[in-house]
Amino acid sequence: MKDTKRLVLILALALAAAALNGKAGFAQGCVAAHSNQRTMGELVKTGEAGFVSGFSIHNLTVDVGYRVFNSSKYFQGSREIVRYPAVENHENIYDVALEYQVSPRWSLIADVPVYSGSRDQTYSPSGIYRVTGVGDVTIGAQSWIFRPPTESHGNIAVSASLKIPTGGDNATGTGLTKGVAVQATADPSLQPGDGGWGFVLGSQGYKSLWHRAAFYGQGQYVFNPEDTNGVASFRTQAGQGVDSVTDQYLYRVGFVQGVPKVRGLAMSFGVRGEGVPVRDLLGDSNGFRRPGFILSIDPGLMYSYRQTVLSVNGPWAMYRDRPPSVPEIASKTTNGDAFFSDYTVIVSLSHRF
Repeated sequence: MKDTKRLVLILALALAAAALNGKAGFAQGCVAAHSNQRTMGELVKTGEAGFVSGFSIHNLTVDVGYRVFNSSKYFQGSREIVRYPAVENHENIYDVALEYQVSPRWSLIADVPVYSGSRDQTYSPSGIYRVTGVGDVTIGAQSWIFRPPTESHGNIAVSASLKIPTGGDNATGTGLTKGVAVQATADPSLQPGDGGWGFVLGSQGYKSLWHRAAFYGQGQYVFNPEDTNGVASFRTQAGQGVDSVTDQYLYRVGFVQGVPKVRGLAMSFGVRGEGVPVRDLLGDSNGFRRPGFILSIDPGLMYSYRQTVLSVNGPWAMYRDRPPSVPEIASKTTNGDAFFSDYTVIVSLSHRF
């Protein structure tokens, strides 16, 4: 029984280990994918009800995540091109996720991301742009398909959330155009929000394999039915004068294994795919966007102690692609470019009260 509880905790950590996740969580770089990845809080069954400041918050799990990356690798399509000087994004993404368990199967979930980033932009309006702010908040519910605990030592959860446009989508900075200083909109990759209402569908699951080992999987898709947000992009190419409100997606699969003779410690290894599609699944896909995809190997290290789990992951890019957007396809021009990072550092701390 103790081994089972430890394995469940380790699985929760494995599923939590993400660049989660956040808004820079999906495609790393100037592809503006900002989705997050949640810890499977329902699996954390290590304690009884807790008290904070004198009142009970039984069944509440709080997950605080942090991600950081720098992007400076230049791509057109899947081809990397050496370019100096390079545009460079530096992003710090903080994320507070809440989960309140109302029954063995059902939970209420919420997520509040906070972004702080800078962009050294070499093209007009050139300059260093800095943006900090709260992102788009999501509120929803999650349910396990089978009532836990299951006899098969595996389960699948599905979730649905409303994405509220609480994040700013038109932060500006000072740039230079033909030697003249102008107030220009910061790149979409720096904007905390996208300006559109949307919804998020997700799923995550696990299956025990052998002693202290398991398979895990997680997927999430952010639907943004709105076409454009009306924010000027300062782009002169046909059809790209305003920013697009884009869909985003993330998936992760892999294995987790407990470290022999070390209580509460486990290692995970898997693959992670994330990005922004060329066309949204619902609604039009006009305006300026950088569609892009990145596939990474996803090693991680996890440690659990009582009701607290700590995970550290370092997704490392193996394949990156920047396909042409809808306006670029329509105008038959050379598809645009994007800068990607080589790796992301993701740290997550989860506690069940």
